[in-house]
Amino acid sequence: MSLSKRIKKERSVFKDRGFIQSITIPKNLARSSYPTIESSNVPSSKSIWIEAYGCPSNIADSEMIKGLLIADGFDIAQSQTEADASIIVTCSVKDSTEHKMLHRIREVTKSGRPVVVAGCLAKADKKKVQSTNSAVSLMGPNSLDKTVHVVRSALRNKTVIALEDSVLPKINLPRVRLNKLVSIVEISTGCLSECSFCQTKTARGRLRSYRIGDIIRQIRQDISEGCKEVWLSSTDNGCYGRDIGLNLVDLLHSCGSIDANYKIRVGMMNPMYIPSMEEKLVKIFERNEKIFKFIHIPVQSGNDRILKKMKRGHTVEIFKRLAKMLRSEIPRITIATDIIAGFPSESDAEFQDTISLLSEIRPDITNISKYSSRPGTEASKMDRLDSQTIKKRTEELHLLVKKISIEQNLKWKDWRGRILVDEITNDALIGRNFAYKPIFIPFVKCGLSKDLAKNELGSEIDVEVEWASPNALRGSIL
Repeated sequence: MSLSKRIKKERSVFKDRGFIQSITIPKNLARSSYPTIESSNVPSSKSIWIEAYGCPSNIADSEMIKGLLIADGFDIAQSQTEADASIIVTCSVKDSTEHKMLHRIREVTKSGRPVVVAGCLAKADKKKVQSTNSAVSLMGPNSLDKTVHVVRSALRNKTVIALEDSVLPKINLPRVRLNKLVSIVEISTGCLSECSFCQTKTARGRLRSYRIGDIIRQIRQDISEGCKEVWLSSTDNGCYGRDIGLNLVDLLHSCGSIDANYKIRVGMMNPMYIPSMEEKLVKIFERNEKIFKFIHIPVQSGNDRILKKMKRGHTVEIFKRLAKMLRSEIPRITIATDIIAGFPSESDAEFQDTISLLSEIRPDITNISKYSSRPGTEASKMDRLDSQTIKKRTEELHLLVKKISIEQNLKWKDWRGRILVDEITNDALIGRNFAYKPIFIPFVKCGLSKDLAKNELGSEIDVEVEWASPNALRGSIL
C-alpha cells in the first residue's frame, strides 16, 4: 500500500489556541521527498504523537517535524495514548509557560513510552527538562535535521541530546500543516536584540536570515497546495535580512508579487529596527493588497528608563511615530503590541506612562504579561517588585485594554466587505477581513450545517458586521 493511501489524516493539538483540527496529508509528500537520515531495525509503521506550544515559529517547526517523519515512513498518531513515542515542541517565553511545559512533560512521561522534548525550553534549560524525565531525548529549535535520528534512537530506548544548531535552513522542508489554508514560513531564525528579560535568544541564537529566493519557492509551493494565507514568521521580522544585506521591505516586495490569490500576514517586528525603513514599510503595507493591514510591534513599556533597562533599543517616541504614521496612511489598520507589567524597579509613575501611551495610541490588540524572571537573563539579577504590585498593575492594564479593544472593534459595526474563511468551529464560520479582523458568522446566520460549512473553507464571502466584542466581530453573509 502506498504511503499516501496508508496515511490519510492526522490531528494536531495547538493548546494555546485551544482547538484540535484535522489535517490532510499532502498527496505529494512521498518517502523520497526527503532523504532518510538513519536506517535501523525500527519498523517504519511506528506512530508518533506531536504537540506544539507557543509562537507560529514553534508551530511551523512541528509541521516540519511531522513532514520529516512521514517522509521517512512513520505514521502520525491520532492521540498521545496510542503513540509509540511522543514529541513535545516547547516554549519558554514566560515562567508560567515553563511550568506548563514541565507539567506536560511529566504527564506524557507517565505513558512509559519514549518522549522527545524539542523547541526552546529544551535548548534554554536542558537540566530542568531532564529533571522531569532523565531518559528524555532533547532536540533544539535549530536541530530539525536530526529529527529522524532522535526519534529512531528514542524508540530503541537510547537517549539522544541534539541541541547543536544545524546548517540546514528551515525552509522548503516537507511539512504537514496544522491548518491546510495557512502557510507558516519561517523567514529567519534567531535575532539581533539583547533584551534583558528574554530567554528566547539562548534557544534560537543569533540572526540567520534565509534567502529571498528560497522563501519564495516555499510560498509558491504552499500556494499550489491550496494555502490562502502566508504567515511570515521569525523571532523578530524587523531585523530580517540585516545579516545578508537586505531588509523586510525587500522581502515583502518579492512575497507580494506572486501571481496568485493569497494574503500575507507579517509577524512580530521589534520597533528598534523599523526607523531605517519605516516610510517604505508603511508604503508597501498601504499599497500592496496582498498584505493584511495588520502589524505587531511590541513596545513593552511606555517609559524610556524602563525600556533602557529592558535593553529594547527603541524609545517611546519611535513607537508613537510609527503607530501614528500607520494610522494616518492606513486608518483601518490593526495595530497589536505587547506590554510587560511590573518590570524590576518600575515605579508607579513609570507604570502610568504605559497607561498614558496605550490611552493615546489605542492599539487594537495588547498582549499583557506579568513580569517573570527567566533563568540566565540579565533581568533575573535585578530586584523584583512584590507580587501584589505586579498583580494590581496587570489588572489595571486588562481593564484599560478591554475598554480600548471593544471601542476599536465597535468602529467596524455596519462594515460591509469581503472575508477569507479560514476556520470552522462547532457553530460558526470564521473569516478574516483585509485588516485581519476575525469575523464570526454563526451557522444560523448563513443557513449552513457544520458539514456543509466545511465546503466554505478557503472561500471568500461578502459579510456585514453586526456586533463586536473585545476580541472579535460577528456578522452575517450578505
